[in-house]
Amino acid sequence: MKKQGVSGVKIAMVYIGTVVGAGFATGQEILQFFVRFGIGGLWGILLSTVLFVLYGVFIMQLGMRFAAQSHLDILQGIGKAGSVVIDALIMISLFGALTAMLAGSGALFAEQFGLPATLGSAIMGVLTAMTVLRGLKGVIDAISAVVPFLIVSVIGISVFTLLNPPTEAPVAIVTTQGGLFGNWLWAAILYASYNILMSAAVLAPLGAVADDRRAVYRGGALGGIGLGAASLLIYLALSASSAETRGLEVPLLHLARQIAPLAGALFSVVLLAEIYTTAVGGLYGFSARLAGRLGLQMSSKIIGATILAFLASLLGFSNLVRTLYPLQGYGGILFLLAILYLRFRQTRSAPR
Repeated sequence: MKKQGVSGVKIAMVYIGTVVGAGFATGQEILQFFVRFGIGGLWGILLSTVLFVLYGVFIMQLGMRFAAQSHLDILQGIGKAGSVVIDALIMISLFGALTAMLAGSGALFAEQFGLPATLGSAIMGVLTAMTVLRGLKGVIDAISAVVPFLIVSVIGISVFTLLNPPTEAPVAIVTTQGGLFGNWLWAAILYASYNILMSAAVLAPLGAVADDRRAVYRGGALGGIGLGAASLLIYLALSASSAETRGLEVPLLHLARQIAPLAGALFSVVLLAEIYTTAVGGLYGFSARLAGRLGLQMSSKIIGATILAFLASLLGFSNLVRTLYPLQGYGGILFLLAILYLRFRQTRSAPR
C-alpha cells in the first residue's frame, strides 16, 4: 500500500511559504538584489530560479534517503566538523530570518497604519512566539494555506502596475558598487543561498514524508519556478515604478495602494500573514535545534529568542535586507557546496 505522505503540490506550497517572507513578500528584497542591477537583474532571477529548483530537489532527496527529522540528518556525510559549521550557519540564518520578519512587520505598520514600527515588531513577535509554543503541525498547514493568497496578490499588483504604468518616467537605479555585492551574478547566488539555507530546516524533513520521488521532483520544480515567476513579476513592476518606490521600506505596499485604498489594506493583511509564516518557521527551527544544546525548557528558548530578535529588529528592515541577507548568503554558499558534494556522493554510491 502506498504511504500517505505529502504531495508534490503541498511540498511546493510549503517551499514557497518558507522562502516568501524573507525572499520577496515586501518587494524590498527584489529591489536590493535584482532591480538595482537593471537588465542584469533578469539574468540574476533566472539563475536564482535554477538554483531554487535544483537545491530544493537535492535537499529533499537527501532527506528522503536519511529519513531526516531535521537538517542535521542530511549533513552526516560531510563529517562532524563540517556538520557543526553548516548547522551553525543554518541556525544563524533562522534567527536572521526571524529578526528580519519582525523588522518587516514594523515597517509595514509604519507605512500602512502610521503606527510606531516597534509596536508592529512587538505584536508580530508575540503572535509568532504564541504559535510556536503550540507546536509545528499547525504552522505547516498555515503556510500552505496562505501562500496561494500571496501569489494571487503579487500577480494582481504586478499586472496592474504594468498595465497602468506611472506617469512619471522610471528612474535608472543601476549600480555596480556598494553594499556587500557589486554585480548581478553575486547578487543572484547570495539571494538563492540565503533563502535555501533558511529553508533547509523544513525541506529536509519534507523529503522524508513526501509521497514518493516524483513528489520530491514535482515539489522542488513547482516551488522553485513559482519563486522565480513571482520574483520576475515584482522585478518588472518595481522597475516600471522605480521613481515612486525608490526609498520605500515596503515598495509592494505602495503599488497595492495605487490600485485602491482597499487593495492596500487587503495586501497588508496578506503580507503580514506571509511575514508571520516565515517568522514562525524561523523561530521554530531555531528554538527546536537548541533543545539538545541548552538545559532550558523549550518555552524559555522560544521566549528568549523572540526577545533577542525583537531587539535586533530595531536596526530597521531595509538595513537588515542590505547587510544581514548578503552575509547569510555568503554563509549559504558553503551550504550549497556541501549539498552538492553530498548529492554527487549519493549518486556515485547508488547501486547500478
